[in-house]
Amino acid sequence: MKSRNSTQISEFILLGFSEDPELWQPFLFGLFLSMNLVTVLGNLLIILATISDSHLHTPMYFFLSNLSFVDICFTSTTVPKMLVNIQTERKAITYEGCIVQIYFFILFGVLDNFLLTVMAYDRFVAICHPLHYTVIMNRQLCVSLVLASWITSALNSLLQSLMVLRLSFCTDLEIPHFFCELNQVVLLACSDTFPNDMVMYFAAGLLFCGPLAGILYSYSKIVSSIRAISSAQGKYKAFSTCASHLSVVSLFYCTCLGVYFSSSTTHNSHSSATASVMYSVVTPMLNPFIYSLRNKDITGALRRLFVGKL
Repeated sequence: MKSRNSTQISEFILLGFSEDPELWQPFLFGLFLSMNLVTVLGNLLIILATISDSHLHTPMYFFLSNLSFVDICFTSTTVPKMLVNIQTERKAITYEGCIVQIYFFILFGVLDNFLLTVMAYDRFVAICHPLHYTVIMNRQLCVSLVLASWITSALNSLLQSLMVLRLSFCTDLEIPHFFCELNQVVLLACSDTFPNDMVMYFAAGLLFCGPLAGILYSYSKIVSSIRAISSAQGKYKAFSTCASHLSVVSLFYCTCLGVYFSSSTTHNSHSSATASVMYSVVTPMLNPFIYSLRNKDITGALRRLFVGKL
């Protein structure tokens, strides 16, 4: 295939989910518009509740409000562009827009990962070292953990984006996805992609497997501490403080692993794109429900917020 330098590329084509646009695109537009609105509204309510209620000015809810903000940004990186393409019946995204989308998708995806790890550490300290919790999880440490997560995520996404800029692409510029997914873009390149592959694998091992190992370690210690509690009521109370976080962690990591294991065993790109919806759209949408439905602090704060406005 004839190749050309990346600076000459004007746009990529996002093939999306369906090969029959007349049949499925109106349904997909309504579905993803609804999911995006629920995601934004639900996470905004979590942020408003934690800011407005002084009872929620604790490390756990500080991290939760940051996670909600990142989830809004995560879905806003991909879904609005997809909705515009469906509505205008165009599948194009500019070369510059694709690079920007890659940058922010990796940024907020890795941030989600880091914040879940920080929240696991917070639960570990709260359950395993309750008497020293306020000393260990002080405001300076909380801010430092979030800031370090942002800086590391930003540097990683910048590196990944710069690695894409060095590639030359073929005349086939069709991406079998609903957004510019890094791996799919690299596969379109005609130039040597070995450095890109090595950077991607190294980042995945360090920034995905590392935090996952930290979460597993934290919860192994949490389980040991809970088992040491003598009363059933004490065990239930300790477990209930981390049940929501454990649910979100399980949903996030299981969907991520499911996507990449399925993509490695099947060559159906449309199936891979559909599976990616689970961690990039569905998980951020479900997080507010998981954290609020059985959380009396959040529901109480939301009730006071809206009753106070009436």
